[in-house]
Amino acid sequence: MTQTQQPVRSRTFSWSDPVAGAAHIGRRSGLELLRAMIAGELAAPPVMHLMDMARLEADEGRVAVELVPQEFHYNPLGTVHGGVISTLLDTAAGCAVHSTLPAGVGYTSLDLNVRFLRPVTVDSGTLRCEGSVLQRGRRTALAEARLLDGAGRLTAHATSTCLLSPLN
Repeated sequence: MTQTQQPVRSRTFSWSDPVAGAAHIGRRSGLELLRAMIAGELAAPPVMHLMDMARLEADEGRVAVELVPQEFHYNPLGTVHGGVISTLLDTAAGCAVHSTLPAGVGYTSLDLNVRFLRPVTVDSGTLRCEGSVLQRGRRTALAEARLLDGAGRLTAHATSTCLLSPLN
């Protein structure tokens, strides 16, 4: 190690087999699946462990997820990477849509339009991302997500259109 290099930090995490949870898709409504994850009956998707997301909440048409910003979320500028913020927004918006779907219907994101309003750092406090469905039709759904910092300030906003399709 040279004198200019700092000690390396590391992080370890684990996750459950995502195929086990995927087997329930199509047999339960979206809200039932989300609530089973919250209750610990089904494992959370690996991305939640990768990103260190926590405290998932779900009601029909509304989802919230939290994340405490960490150094491993940082970009070279010393702020939380826009991709991390976009992932939170996409998760909240998509899961809000999922919470409205009956068994046998799935979704995929068609677009995600993000507005970054203020920088996020480890000093921002716990981030809360709230997603809600604005409109749902037979083939598409429109949702929004709002990312609030620990002081309740809006740090980012997104809209997402999801394509709805039968799973069979």
